[in-house]
Amino acid sequence: MVARAAPPPLHLDAQEMLTALLRMDTTNPPGNERPAIDYLAGKLREVGLEPTILESAPGRANLVARLRGTGKADPLLLTAHVDVVEADPTRWKYPPFSGAEAEGCLWGRGAVDMKNMAAMSAAVLRKMARDGVRPSRDVIFAAVADEEAGCDHGSKFLVEQHPDLVRAEYALGEVGGFTMHLGGTAFYPVQVAEKGLCWVRARFRGEPGHGSMPRRDSALIKLGEAVVALGRARFPVHPTRQVQDFLDAIAARQPALIQPLLKLLTRQELMGRVVRLVPDLSIARTLGALLTNTASPTVVRTGGKVNVIDGVVELEIDGRLVPGQTADDFLRELRAVIGEDCELEVLKTAPATITEPVESPLFDIIRRQIVAREPDAVVVPYMIPGFTDGKYFSELGARWYGFSPIKIEKDAGIRFADMFHGNDERIPIAGLHWGTEVLDAVVREMCQ
Repeated sequence: MVARAAPPPLHLDAQEMLTALLRMDTTNPPGNERPAIDYLAGKLREVGLEPTILESAPGRANLVARLRGTGKADPLLLTAHVDVVEADPTRWKYPPFSGAEAEGCLWGRGAVDMKNMAAMSAAVLRKMARDGVRPSRDVIFAAVADEEAGCDHGSKFLVEQHPDLVRAEYALGEVGGFTMHLGGTAFYPVQVAEKGLCWVRARFRGEPGHGSMPRRDSALIKLGEAVVALGRARFPVHPTRQVQDFLDAIAARQPALIQPLLKLLTRQELMGRVVRLVPDLSIARTLGALLTNTASPTVVRTGGKVNVIDGVVELEIDGRLVPGQTADDFLRELRAVIGEDCELEVLKTAPATITEPVESPLFDIIRRQIVAREPDAVVVPYMIPGFTDGKYFSELGARWYGFSPIKIEKDAGIRFADMFHGNDERIPIAGLHWGTEVLDAVVREMCQ
């Protein structure tokens, strides 16, 4: 007889799977999530689970696995996307698809956005299956494609084509559960709202001509002026209850001199000045984005000949909408910045997502499990400036909380927000271990 090797501890199981996932190039586009999905499926089959793999297009694979419970309560969904944005290896300290272990971190595109949650969720499900746990509710794990390009091949596909596989009462995904150090306090934001989106193509026209004869009214010059205007613009402030509650919770733990400044953030005429006083630039950018609609120029499309002045050029703009704002509201604000001398075409739009009320048994458990490990920490509800798969899973009635926990020490030199789509994306190994243990504890308590 050959003795089987003992299964790895929970935290090392997550680390091993995350390392493997980081070594898989799932850059979207084109995506090609299938290798990552097949790997996770194999790890789940090792413990007797039978995952379902669904492709929305060749190579665009999604996985759904279910640990059956007693049915006393409705399911809990754990979800993560396995596609990532592009990475320029020349700008990275360690190659972006190496899964390098160095300086106390795992390095790679997807380390926090969000292959870490895929690895942690799979590790939790594997351990519960090995331990023979019979939860009070089914625990579903969905690893999905295409979040970085709008979710069409992933969560949107599952919700529209296979809703019964992912229908749940509660869902845990991105973005939240990370340590945010402000003043002397460690805050743990939990996402309860996310902004809407409005992706726009602006088309500029001008007289074409030869490159040797510059034109001040060329289409490309008009486009350039619009980009400069967007870079300098301050959109109107739209305070929301979600952001106000977040700022109040932060202010309550700050020195007395700082508290009034945070309250001034929601005043249109003062926001710019107050944000500039925030010492952490990453946090300052985030605060600004939470209070206004935003428009980021991201893609320019023009001709391919150096000696031709093109008559038509295009600019793609990533617009994000504060809850309560519509696409029409955003287009009016955008027009006020870039002017009338262009055509605007809406490429994709979706409303904001809000979990209400914030408080629930799951939110209480999240708070309790974090404070049990870090008594001085403060768990705060949070709105993110981007969008997640929660935009679609919540359409089936799931109460969505962005919670993929990571502990980041104050002196780690890591600004969480800068890791998203940035160079040198990495996750502290100790923070990954901590997060895996917290996620396991939250899931088990929720499913007692």
